[in-house]
Amino acid sequence: MKRTNLSLLAQRRAGVLLHISSLPSAYYVGDLGVEAFRFVDFLNSIGATVWQTLPINMPHADNSPYQCLSAFAGNPDFISLENLQTQGLLSKLDLSGLISTKTLLLEKAYLAFIAQAETSQVSSIRAQQAFKRFCKRQAHWLNDFALFLALRNKFNQAGWNFWPDSYKNRDAKVLRQIRKELAHEIAVIQFTQYVFFSQWLALKAYAASKNVYLFGDIPIFVAYDSADVWAQPHLFKLDVDKNMAVVAGVPPDYFSVTGQRWGNPHYNWQAMAQDGYSWWVSRMATQNALFDIVRIDHFRGLEAAWEIPASEDTAINGQWVLAPGDALLAAIKTALPKICLVAEDLGIITAEVDALREKYNLPGMKILQFAFSGNDDNPYLPANIEENSVVYTGTHDNDTTVGWYVTLNAEQTQQLERCIHGTDSEPSQLNIPEDLIQLALESNAILAILPMQDLLALDTNHRMNTPGTCSGNWHWRFNWHQLAESPAEKISEVIIRTGRS
Repeated sequence: MKRTNLSLLAQRRAGVLLHISSLPSAYYVGDLGVEAFRFVDFLNSIGATVWQTLPINMPHADNSPYQCLSAFAGNPDFISLENLQTQGLLSKLDLSGLISTKTLLLEKAYLAFIAQAETSQVSSIRAQQAFKRFCKRQAHWLNDFALFLALRNKFNQAGWNFWPDSYKNRDAKVLRQIRKELAHEIAVIQFTQYVFFSQWLALKAYAASKNVYLFGDIPIFVAYDSADVWAQPHLFKLDVDKNMAVVAGVPPDYFSVTGQRWGNPHYNWQAMAQDGYSWWVSRMATQNALFDIVRIDHFRGLEAAWEIPASEDTAINGQWVLAPGDALLAAIKTALPKICLVAEDLGIITAEVDALREKYNLPGMKILQFAFSGNDDNPYLPANIEENSVVYTGTHDNDTTVGWYVTLNAEQTQQLERCIHGTDSEPSQLNIPEDLIQLALESNAILAILPMQDLLALDTNHRMNTPGTCSGNWHWRFNWHQLAESPAEKISEVIIRTGRS
């Protein structure tokens, strides 16, 4: 029977959080090749039916998946070169690592792809037709993105706001001419996206055959230096010179005493409303095709978002500005009635944010590392977690559970012990991270997600991201040898026992 997104969260499930970049690989980053398929097999073997990743869009130089060059384009770093070799588009020598960069190898693969068009092979003809269909169907974002990236390369990776005025302001005559001059570069970029989407959808199909659902993530905001802002500046709060007067972020919280100044532009919601939020609907349609479940990061920003004057160095001096979340979600649900959404509702959450989430029946998030504050009414305590939730031991922004545990004070440790062993039991040594993993799986939450680092019982040195810092993030990768001494095998038993298999 064909799976539908509507039924996804109608039963208890368990999943694992691991970004594509964190997969083992012979290259500098994980990709959509054989190891991604092997990871699906691993999930299937332990009874996990959900694989959650971070955003898979094309990042800037810092590799943050939350600051990308497009809200639609996939990350070319995730393309499997081995798969291109199998298709006859690259040679074994190309993959030796001695010949060229990945960008040049993708160009070489494109030239081989075009050369195949001159043959009469049925497979080649079908591939050419598929490429043309892809370009046509994705033209609403692909055309602008391909030109944007080609221009960015032409101008030595400078942001679009530093380009000559005719390019910055999209002079129609100039753009027509440059499209002709950069036709080859543009075609390579389009082909690269075609390859990415093809490989991703092949992985998704394989996951479906193994009863594994892909769980994606989108940042609520987009980067200022992105094809989205360059192509449609009227959809964002920019001044007459197309500079940002205000930027996005969050006020001081658990993660940072000065808040987080993300630096993204805010949406011009009034302009977006005029065409029924079509940019957002298109964005969600793309994600809905790539994933079975989609998490909206910083969901509370759809009710009200923190606006910081662009001149401020920190996020302290900002203000909450209302957003039309109800109208936006209604538009998305009308266009995509089967879409399965999860709301990242961490941080400062008001009754209005809860009401918006509940109106559209979106599961919220519960983080066990936030649970042990000493208060019995803490919403993250396992006993207080409601069914319509996604529970985590920790997220990509948290320390690993092993690293977190060693930072607890005596009171927090005692509360954790009582939660695990009960109030009447004698104090005993905790088994971390297994005990916290078990709490997550035993909770009422309909979906329990475990970071791969916790399955491998890894310490602080293996955390993915430290919010508020600009270096040392997004680089973590695992290897299969780490499974040998991890609690992963025991997890399968708990997944079955807690009715999540």
